[in-house]
Amino acid sequence: MKNYVEKRVSCPHCGHKIGITLDSSNGSQDFYDDCPACCRAIHLNMQVDEQHKTINLYIDADDEQIF
Repeated sequence: MKNYVEKRVSCPHCGHKIGITLDSSNGSQDFYDDCPACCRAIHLNMQVDEQHKTINLYIDADDEQIF
């Protein structure tokens, strides 16, 4: 599996398209990135499935999480 993957995603706040680079070399990750258009935090949860050689990316607004 390639370690770096380019993806285009939409900001859950304003809908602006954002290009991000995912690095799967460190396994599954949970991180935040700011939207360049509205400056609000975007929660990104990347799940690496080594067995099926896939990356699943879940995106939500920070205020949508259930604790």
